[in-house]
Amino acid sequence: MTSPRWEASADLVVVGTGVAGLTAALRAHSLGLRVLVVTKGAADEGNTRWAQGGVAVVLPGEHEAGDSVDKHVADTLVAGAGLCDDDAVRAIIADGPAAVTRLRELGAVFDPGADGNLARTREGGHSAFRVVHAGGDATGAEIERALLAATRDGRLPILEHHVAVQALRTPAGAVTGLTVLDDSGVPGVITAAAVLLASGGLGQLYQATSNPEVATGDGIALALRAGAPVADIEFVQFHPTVLYTGQGARGRCPLVTEAVRGEGAVLIDATGASVMQGVHPLADLAPRDVVAAAITRRMAEGRGGVDDHVFLDATRLADVDFATRFPTVYAACLAAGIDPAVSPIPVAPAAHFSCGGVIATVDGRTAVPGLYAAGEVASTGLHGANRLASNSLLEGLVVGARAAETIAADLAGGRLGDPRLAVVSDIPVAPVADRDSLQRVMSRYAAIGREAEGLAVVGSVLDVSAVVRPLDTREAVEDAALTLVARSLIASAAARTESRGCHVRTDFPVRDDANWRRSLVVRLNPSGQPVLAAPTALRGAA
Repeated sequence: MTSPRWEASADLVVVGTGVAGLTAALRAHSLGLRVLVVTKGAADEGNTRWAQGGVAVVLPGEHEAGDSVDKHVADTLVAGAGLCDDDAVRAIIADGPAAVTRLRELGAVFDPGADGNLARTREGGHSAFRVVHAGGDATGAEIERALLAATRDGRLPILEHHVAVQALRTPAGAVTGLTVLDDSGVPGVITAAAVLLASGGLGQLYQATSNPEVATGDGIALALRAGAPVADIEFVQFHPTVLYTGQGARGRCPLVTEAVRGEGAVLIDATGASVMQGVHPLADLAPRDVVAAAITRRMAEGRGGVDDHVFLDATRLADVDFATRFPTVYAACLAAGIDPAVSPIPVAPAAHFSCGGVIATVDGRTAVPGLYAAGEVASTGLHGANRLASNSLLEGLVVGARAAETIAADLAGGRLGDPRLAVVSDIPVAPVADRDSLQRVMSRYAAIGREAEGLAVVGSVLDVSAVVRPLDTREAVEDAALTLVARSLIASAAARTESRGCHVRTDFPVRDDANWRRSLVVRLNPSGQPVLAAPTALRGAA
């Protein structure tokens, strides 16, 4: 084991440089806090820049006739399949317009519409055209650009290529900083009164995902080890339409934004038959869990001799210049030898978004003093059992800002631990499973369709392949996180003996069982194993 070799200090350490992390860091900096941002890759390598569709928000004076915050709330609750926190949903959605306004003041440029207002599109599960976008289908890239530019202008320090290993804690249990590794594996400590986790999701649990390589569940694992509970971790949303690039595709696969269906494209199988007709009243614009499950069933039928993908037919879009409206998708298709204006796009579901995470309020507070969470790593109650399209960027903008304001208030009010009391220990050890084996069994047994026997197989493979080792490299930290998060997920998935949202149990196909309208909470037991715990009342609106 290795002791830390260098030290730094701040009032607040933010882990992650996506929409939630940078929004929080900028707001905290503006409130006078000394902020240090830590990211394990380059500042722009996170998941935010890959977001295509847009931000779901009802803007005063610009929304579609008949639309309202109440309708956006209602759509979110329907998509969440009974597990959303109503107060959290309303609080986050109601704060959306102000959050978008602040982002535009930082320099983010959204696409204009013909009416002089911002252009809007509609995505799956939405009852109105309320998704604002940038660069056609490059909304995340524009938001990331604007936020990073603002950090540079404000001289906000970002420590790139440093991975967070574990939280520092006082003898009383408050989080007061982090142990990190630089890109050479040299350990150091950053003491701070508060740590905000904004580290993103866990898409790399699976062989094929829309997420970049950095999405390894690090923040969830760090929070669990610090004593924080997680919830709804079994609900992993598989995006219905990820570009199919051939058998055995691995790693990040190009996303085909839901907005393509919002403009009128339809899903068909190899015979040309509609996939969604008769499945749901919204057909191709049904919530993502419904569409992904329908595609999976159609692939299993193997119609036309094709059993591993379907097609998204955008060839009949009369009023849309595909290359102009969806330049990112168009470029990805051309790179794969497909012209969307002439040929249907081959697509298949792939791991996309973690609906659960570290239990937190809409102000970012977790159950552990000094530890906060925002963005995909957090479970605020907004998403429930299935995320509504384009609510993720919204959540990052809103909760990131609210978390910064809460941290400033907690610091001023003396409610945080004293960093001088932080207990600094050696680099920890943890079970680390073989990543290839983990991804293979998770994709086979814990993806869209799950059943008890398969989930048990995952557990057995993790037990056999895991080796306890020091977390002294970025790879070790990531693989240990994947191992712990996978075990947490299968514990919850095995316990939830029903199908709900994006958790589908083939051995328990009944949906919306009234007995299961509750979140499952996971903590670590004294031996470091994830176990189901009693529910907590923390999550939701403060």
